[in-house]
Amino acid sequence: MNKIEIIQNEKLLRTVNSEEETVENILKSSNVDFTKTIAVKVNNEYVALDKNLDQDTKLELVNIDSIDGYRIYKDTSIFILCYAFHKIFPKDELVIEHSIGDGVYVEIINYNFTEEEVKRLKEEFENIVKSARPIIKHELEAQEAYKIARRFNRKDILKNIQYETMSFFQCEEYYDYFVNQLAFNTSQMKPIQIQYHAPGLILRFAQKDTNVIDDKRQFPRKLFSTHQEHDKWLNILKLHNVSALNKAIKNYHIKNLIQIEEALHEKKIVNIAKEITQEDKIKLILVAGPSSSGKTTFAKRLSIQLQVNGVLPKIISMDDYFLPRKKTPKKINGDYDYENIEALDLELLNSDLKALMSGKEIKIPKYNFISGKREKSYRKFRLGENEIIIMEGIHGLNDKLTPSIPFNQKIKIYVSALNNLNIDSHNRIMTTDSRKFRRMVRDYKFRGHQPEYTLGMWDSVREGEDKYIFPYQENADFMLNSSLTYELGVLKKFLMPLLKSITNFSETYTEAQRLMRILDHIYNIQNELIPSNSILREFVGGSIFEY
Repeated sequence: MNKIEIIQNEKLLRTVNSEEETVENILKSSNVDFTKTIAVKVNNEYVALDKNLDQDTKLELVNIDSIDGYRIYKDTSIFILCYAFHKIFPKDELVIEHSIGDGVYVEIINYNFTEEEVKRLKEEFENIVKSARPIIKHELEAQEAYKIARRFNRKDILKNIQYETMSFFQCEEYYDYFVNQLAFNTSQMKPIQIQYHAPGLILRFAQKDTNVIDDKRQFPRKLFSTHQEHDKWLNILKLHNVSALNKAIKNYHIKNLIQIEEALHEKKIVNIAKEITQEDKIKLILVAGPSSSGKTTFAKRLSIQLQVNGVLPKIISMDDYFLPRKKTPKKINGDYDYENIEALDLELLNSDLKALMSGKEIKIPKYNFISGKREKSYRKFRLGENEIIIMEGIHGLNDKLTPSIPFNQKIKIYVSALNNLNIDSHNRIMTTDSRKFRRMVRDYKFRGHQPEYTLGMWDSVREGEDKYIFPYQENADFMLNSSLTYELGVLKKFLMPLLKSITNFSETYTEAQRLMRILDHIYNIQNELIPSNSILREFVGGSIFEY
């Protein structure tokens, strides 16, 4: 008899003894409610319901409301959209462009959607979901993968065919390559919305903890424009999929592409500095963005360009204005909520800023993160005639941070790594993954944190961003996309040994495997090609700046 531990939401539901049986039969015979289960893991690896269990096993049910399950729901929705599109437009190519708001933006190559076509696509999508069609995963050798990609005219997949097996998913006669795990069945889905947004459409997802799509959510126009601007950069570089990046590496063109992309970054920073210095009333620059966006390097490069224009920046750290730990708000689980804006001494911060704006001298506070107390400070600060304050921190876009400063005396800048480079037409590399890659390398190289630590705390980081950063991003006066198309080629050689060190006994194993599957598509790029002032140097080292 085999001992099967059935786990759901990190809790042991029950232990059953069973002869060799399939996952599905074991779940049915044990009377476990798995109606919300969108996938299952055996010893931290995804398996099919018809998988035979012939040894002692930890069987984990992945619910659609969990973090992993929610990702599977979104990726399966994309798969179903691609299947519906194939049924209606079998000769055209659908491209999953990038995330936007609570969904993803989608286009057809060399064609503009009409409202009527989007309506037809939505009806076909809903039909596929209602008909509860099985989704079957196949691990295919290169030769078979090549045949299927040819059958569906997927040249983008052909360019990524590898010697290892590739995960193709089948729904009836439709096959598609997907890097991430998908659901067992098309019916195991939360609601979606398909909205026409010329020239493409937006596939919107329900909120993680509900079956509801937030109809009050405003479309993030500034963020969308920043994504579109990056698309223009990719057109200049002729880089949209990783196969194009790999070709540039293989043909020794990558050095030139890196120089062009870094020049585009510098041009954007120069333009921001120019517009700031044309407004003589501006005295405060607030820089905000999610984790690992390169905010610190951006602030330093902006500081240089401001000095070129005759303005002398002075940097104030928002971290020095933390309240004593005993006054810090707490989360529901009792942990200190350092990312909450109420963790800052807003009264003192605004008092100091007002004093500086009126020409007075202040003493900058000093916060000790070890003791959780404010220490006596001897740092005096006064704002000169041609001087300006730069303050970096996650709350910079929130009007609650600096209500005492008139809007015409401050500029808000949002920095984020908005990745638009995809694996192929249907497999995007999510922005959160791009930042996670950066964070893992920096945490290991400069903070002594193992990859399991970074992966384990990432969901908590994302929770804070969803609360305290993303709702305010449209308040920005300027946005900078700090993503570098070539960066995953640089980061890969650091990341692969770290990810491979995570064993299947770790709770982060499944995520490590997923991230490695993404990196498997990308060739290595040597550090020597990275300019010393690049934002990427903040994460891999060798920067001309001090941190």
